[in-house]
Amino acid sequence: MPGWNATNIPDQSGRTAVVTGGNSGIGFVTARELARRGARVVLACRSTARGKAAEVRLRAQVPGAEVEFLPLDLADLASVREFAAAYAKRRASLDLLVNNAGVMALPYGRTADGFETQFGVNHLGHFALTGLLLPRLRAAAPGARIVNVSSNLHVLGSLRGHDLVDPEALGSGGGPHGYRRWAAYGRSKTANLLFTHELSRRFAAAGSPITAATAHPGYASSNLHAGAAKLEGPSLASRLAAFTNAVVAQSTAAGALPTLYAATAPGVRPDAFIGPRFGWRGAPVRSRRAGWTLDDRSGELLWAASEKLTGVSYASLPG
Repeated sequence: MPGWNATNIPDQSGRTAVVTGGNSGIGFVTARELARRGARVVLACRSTARGKAAEVRLRAQVPGAEVEFLPLDLADLASVREFAAAYAKRRASLDLLVNNAGVMALPYGRTADGFETQFGVNHLGHFALTGLLLPRLRAAAPGARIVNVSSNLHVLGSLRGHDLVDPEALGSGGGPHGYRRWAAYGRSKTANLLFTHELSRRFAAAGSPITAATAHPGYASSNLHAGAAKLEGPSLASRLAAFTNAVVAQSTAAGALPTLYAATAPGVRPDAFIGPRFGWRGAPVRSRRAGWTLDDRSGELLWAASEKLTGVSYASLPG
């Protein structure tokens, strides 16, 4: 693992990958490097214009790449269902699902289904997508993987028992009063880790060979960080954020390596959390995580709440 980079990605010929948010940043680099190694790649993006432009750009950078754009808006469960149905019409199996897309530190808002935006997009949309694509992943097993992209900033927001017993309150983020956007972001990233933990536990109980893992990019120059800096407004904090994003952050290509490692490296263990060696930057290694992201009871409660909120049941993976 030390020094691991994109040249170490194993041959992906014959494999199909779906990358959410694959039109820009870490998602685009992930899709490009998978295609470079021979994978068929589906770019799952909210914007049709940006998705098609990314498809053209990827083909230019990787001549002969098998790449396709399909629309996916994780803030709208109807769109998630449409994407899953469209994929099922095209392919019988799916080898790799990279749940990369996300939003960061937004002001309070709600998705089309009434969920707090960060929790709705970063967790619930991906929870629903994974469940709907699970039959395709099963058809590709063994060797199928799911990679949920979290953040080392998951430590900013935990999800404990009292947060999880009321699905409606969980989905709304408690409403706009007292809302803290960075804490809400941390909670959504904690949810990514808890989801992976519970998914791995259920796969093991069912004897499934599918591997679910989580990755984080450290501090990588990306649209997420740039957007969060702009939201700070014309202040010392915004200028500091812009400076660190420009000077301290590692490149987008480096930030994609933990995801690519989790997605392709041999021997990745179920529920692994992969991130940069030095926390913020460096080659991918197993990363530290908050203890609450390994709590079985919290994982069970989040799972039950997520099924209720999204209406997507993982009937083949009972608790």
